Amino acid sequence: MPLLEVKSLKVHFPLKQNWFRGLRESVKAVDGVSFTLDPGETLGLVGESGCGKTTLGRAIVRLVAPTAGSIWFAGEDLAGLSGAALRARRRELQIIFQDPYSSLNPRMTVEDIVGEALDIHQLAVSKAARHARVVELLGDVGLDADYLRRYPHEFSGGQRQRIGIARALAVKPKLLICDEPVSALDVSVQAQIINLLQDLQREHGLAYLFIAHDLAVVEHISRRVMVMYLGKVVELADAKTIVRSPKHPYTQALISAVPEVDPDSKRQRIILPGDVPSPIHPPSGCPFHPRCPVAEARCRTEPPELREVGAQHLAACHLAGA
Repeated sequence: MPLLEVKSLKVHFPLKQNWFRGLRESVKAVDGVSFTLDPGETLGLVGESGCGKTTLGRAIVRLVAPTAGSIWFAGEDLAGLSGAALRARRRELQIIFQDPYSSLNPRMTVEDIVGEALDIHQLAVSKAARHARVVELLGDVGLDADYLRRYPHEFSGGQRQRIGIARALAVKPKLLICDEPVSALDVSVQAQIINLLQDLQREHGLAYLFIAHDLAVVEHISRRVMVMYLGKVVELADAKTIVRSPKHPYTQALISAVPEVDPDSKRQRIILPGDVPSPIHPPSGCPFHPRCPVAEARCRTEPPELREVGAQHLAACHLAGA
């Protein structure tokens, strides 16, 4: 049974009413996304900036409200929860934010930042138990107990992200939404954080939705990879298949942009024309057709379904597998 099952999820942000056209327009940040995530699995999520990756992750933990669809977590639909029921469920799914510099309260010490979750969910029976648990969590992420009384500005970016991870682990979650957790860090520090996340996954049996724009990082940490474009899933398969045999033209373009160490590589860079269309007025038919190098007439009018084009390989393209 999947730990997480997202069905036809939509997140639309309404704009001011257009009085000339008589319409209330909206930004279609996430537009009908469906997928599953198994216990202990890492699902990578990639796509260009603005494709809806972060909004999807925030909707799953209910930091933004879904417009339509369902979010089934451990057999319960999170989309229908609120108040105390939602707060109780949030113990089991947490989020690690992209920017370690703005995600920590600068006026709180490390002990209070990590211990706040223990206070909210009443997981420490005494101050001594709270202190011991915070020390344990810092040790889990490779930080010394001497850091307890320090403030966020006294730490490097990598150390701050470790504090953010410790905070997320405080309530013993089953699922972590990792929202580009290494994109703001130096390359050498990125490797350390990735290795830490993998160690924690093995130790605690965590499941990850790992959001990133770096396919090389995603391939390294993920079992499966999901590709989004303009609020929709365009391809989903295991990591090696996505990298070695992408079926969707957009995924092929993303793969071609990954730097290669081999100077003799014959991979050709695919340059996509134009810009990403507006999520307020997405194109008809396939949302990728205005930039697609192989688009046909039907691509302009018929929206492609996410269908199986190989063994456990899904793609939303009329020409995939043809």
